[in-house]
Amino acid sequence: MSEKTDPLRDRRQALEEEFFRKENVRLAADLRLKRMAEESKAAMQRVSGIDDEAVLGKLVELGIGAGTLAAMTLVPLVEVAWADGKMDRKEREAILKGAEAQGVEPGSDAFALLEDWLANRPPPRLLAAWRDYIGALCDEMLPEDRKQLKREVLSRARAVAEAAGGFLGMGDKVSLEEEQVYGILETAFKV
Repeated sequence: MSEKTDPLRDRRQALEEEFFRKENVRLAADLRLKRMAEESKAAMQRVSGIDDEAVLGKLVELGIGAGTLAAMTLVPLVEVAWADGKMDRKEREAILKGAEAQGVEPGSDAFALLEDWLANRPPPRLLAAWRDYIGALCDEMLPEDRKQLKREVLSRARAVAEAAGGFLGMGDKVSLEEEQVYGILETAFKV
């Protein structure tokens, strides 16, 4: 049989070409995703002033971009509200009030992300990423500025924790679960 008409060789060659075509498409897609992640990390670095690649990478992995970075300031509020496993109406209202005070406006990317967090409990890795974010941010701040940031963040988180007001507004205003999350938030600041 001549080489030109060998069906087995032709089939093998076609399979190899298809494999390499698919592999090239996959590699190109991976490269695009990596480039987009690097661009997103660079934009986050410019907006936040954070230089820690690991922290920036975690934020990008969670879908936090330069446009949604403002939502990171609301993570403590969301985490405290979800501490007991449910989002109370009053807690939701307190978070939305906090978002408004932070300049997170309806229609923005940050507000869309916040709405998702209000409807669906965020994964635990969001709190871990927030702690890394705050830690990196604190590394760049003067001690008195860190203390001020800590006071502001914890004050807003406490307001959300107290929003539900216990059973029928009586009893402990803050649940044990909320206190535990509050404690975790406190440890993120390098004060």
